[in-house]
Amino acid sequence: MLIAEDLLLLLYGDESGKPVLASTELDYALAGAVMLELALLGRIDVARPGEAVKSGRLVVRDASPTGDAILDERLAMLADRQGRRPKDVVAKLAKNLRGRLLDQLAGRGVLRRTPGKALGMFPVTRWPANDARHEHEVRLALDSALRIGTQPDQRTAALIAMLHGVNAVPKVITDAPDKKELKRRAKQIAESAWAAEAVRSAVQAVQAATMAAITAAAAGAAVAAG
Repeated sequence: MLIAEDLLLLLYGDESGKPVLASTELDYALAGAVMLELALLGRIDVARPGEAVKSGRLVVRDASPTGDAILDERLAMLADRQGRRPKDVVAKLAKNLRGRLLDQLAGRGVLRRTPGKALGMFPVTRWPANDARHEHEVRLALDSALRIGTQPDQRTAALIAMLHGVNAVPKVITDAPDKKELKRRAKQIAESAWAAEAVRSAVQAVQAATMAAITAAAAGAAVAAG
């Protein structure tokens, strides 16, 4: 499973098949999760002083296939956009990503594609859980890190960092008696040194880029609505 797939499972209701986040937030968080995974795999990085690409800008260190079609497709997109600021590629990476991930999960039998209608008129597709065993394991790992206080592995820490960034931890762990403590622990993990030193700068850049893109999109929507 990709980190983005785990994130998607957590952010869709198992019974309702509906997302618990607003569309743009969800799509950008998924794009950030893909970038985060590529950074952890050593495929992408941010340039350092003295490189041909301006310091702090996106650079692809290794364009070889990862073995996953979605990661490879997004890696190729990033290779075409080297030298850009990480936050400037989030929207492009997010395009059609959620649909691809949902289709992939449904193809594996993890989710169930359920056509329906909103307000009795508008066609919609819901994605309830079909086989929740993997998601259950992911949730156990989250509970252990966030409520018991155990040290999370890198993958769990990455998920917590993305959930914290979009303020979705309480929407995923809904039965915690102390939401404030839950958020404090998530923040602590998100900001800790859970990634290897070699990729830490890239991971931090991806986290910041995702949140900046979400904030900019929300501000733009507010201006348009006003």
